[in-house]
Amino acid sequence: MKTTIMTLSLLMLAAPVFAEGDTAKGEDIFKRCKACHSIIAPDGTALQKGGKTGPNLFGIIGRVVGSDPDFKYGDAMQAVAAKSLVWDEAAVAAYVTDPTAWLKEQSGDEKAVAKMTFKLPKGGDDIAAYLASNK
Repeated sequence: MKTTIMTLSLLMLAAPVFAEGDTAKGEDIFKRCKACHSIIAPDGTALQKGGKTGPNLFGIIGRVVGSDPDFKYGDAMQAVAAKSLVWDEAAVAAYVTDPTAWLKEQSGDEKAVAKMTFKLPKGGDDIAAYLASNK
């Protein structure tokens, strides 16, 4: 029994910890994302007007990676989509920090390159929290 409790305790300590993001900060940071992305509800309501270079980010949390039917994804993103990986806040926060590194890790392809070249070194948790609030 002691061994089981100790093992579980060590596993909990080894698990990655993601701080909850601040939705208001994420909304402010999203201003940097609007050059390429918008947040448009299915009924056409624009929550955030923006560019069309990147996919619509409405409802991205809980959506399968690379599944916006109105966007043409690169090969690496399509490879990750084939694994049916679902966006959660942790994945979004990691992706925006370094999209190409994330794609390489998730696809297993060291030559993978993300279409998104923008990196957000700080505030990934906040962006993820903000995007999670838009559903």
